[in-house]
Amino acid sequence: MYGEKLPPHDTDAEEAVIGSLLIDGTAIYKIATFLQQPDFYSERNQWIYGACLSLYQRPDGAINQITVAQELDRRGKLEACGGAAYLSHLVSIVPTSLHIEHYAQIVYRLSIMRHLITASDQIAAIGYQADPDVDASLNRAEDILFRLRHGQSPRDFIHIRQVLDKYFETPSRPEAEGYIEPIPNVVSGFTGLDELLGGFQRSDLIIVGGRPSMGKTSLVLNIARNTAVEQGACVALFSLEMARDSLVWRLLSSESGVNLSRIRLGLHAEEEEKRIMEATGKLSEASIYVDDTPQLRVVEMRSKARRLYFERGIDLIIIDYMQLMQGDGRMENRVQEISYISRSLKGLARELDVPVLAVSQLSRAVEWRASHRPQLSDLRESGSIEQDADVVLFVNRDELHYPTREAWEVAHPGEQYPPSADIMVAKHRNGPIGQISLRFVPKTTRFENIGSEEPSLL
Repeated sequence: MYGEKLPPHDTDAEEAVIGSLLIDGTAIYKIATFLQQPDFYSERNQWIYGACLSLYQRPDGAINQITVAQELDRRGKLEACGGAAYLSHLVSIVPTSLHIEHYAQIVYRLSIMRHLITASDQIAAIGYQADPDVDASLNRAEDILFRLRHGQSPRDFIHIRQVLDKYFETPSRPEAEGYIEPIPNVVSGFTGLDELLGGFQRSDLIIVGGRPSMGKTSLVLNIARNTAVEQGACVALFSLEMARDSLVWRLLSSESGVNLSRIRLGLHAEEEEKRIMEATGKLSEASIYVDDTPQLRVVEMRSKARRLYFERGIDLIIIDYMQLMQGDGRMENRVQEISYISRSLKGLARELDVPVLAVSQLSRAVEWRASHRPQLSDLRESGSIEQDADVVLFVNRDELHYPTREAWEVAHPGEQYPPSADIMVAKHRNGPIGQISLRFVPKTTRFENIGSEEPSLL
């Protein structure tokens, strides 16, 4: 179909870009950030623009007709480009460099169109291969298109504001369009933990482990809220266990201080309603994107995360929780599958250069231990989780290991009930391990700093 005509290009626009540079070399500052040498269709125009870029990268490299000719001659390309006569022609056809950005955008746009044609051929080849793994084929196709996609809204994630608006009828606010530059460092909002870890480092895999009901989900939701509201971070939250409505109820309870059950049942009083509306407004401004697809496959999660990253810019990815994820369906046993998932999460953190915070269940071995203190060996189903993780955090609340408050008080005479929640840093690839204490408020599922609590190093 496309073999009968040339790929889209505009020779006049290409010559206008180079001619503008030859009469005003400083104009390259306006286009060098987005226009690259391969974007030119004409080979000789590619060579000339490449020479201009080379001169631009030198501290004292002025760009003009003479220096460009010398650079081309040094590379042995001057005659192939048409010699000095062609450079003179380029100078003569452009009266001013004022419109260089306009011409450069034409060259760039048509380059994208040519890449799109190439991508369509590659995607067609994937289709003809007829791989039985449909998701893997779709992921390969998306990989081809990721560098070409711009400005489209994600179809899988929804902004947290949409759920808040549905339940509390707050006016919808327009979303800021386009990619947002990532923040330099992501912090949890918990003073002792940030002091111990130095914040969540980009490209790190952070595992949050604990037995059921210890508050793992509450902790990561609190972190999502703190980073998004206090730091302006963009958070991608994959909730495999909890539906997005329940998740938002938890966030609202934590933010407003209103009992979670009262919010869920709609039994809040007038004063509580005011606090809920204020919390709704604050959370609506937070860049938290929720995907609550159950039994999410690794290939789907990676595709969705990459799409949101390219369209919005992600600062933190949260997965709750990793044992509910699925591999690619070709694993011999669950241990191999969890190992694959763990490696994939680490690979995603490296690929997108963002911290990935993954919740993990622990084995029952912690219940049989007299101290009930979790250890790295308790990470469930695979030792590769410990191996792949850069940081491992354990959530432990001592009072939950006793059937009643009275039983706890017998075992801990004279101690305050409930005790503080312990956040244990059991592994820290690039720093010290230790422990911090936080206050947990069960009725609002909220973790709080305890005064100026400092971490205890181990």
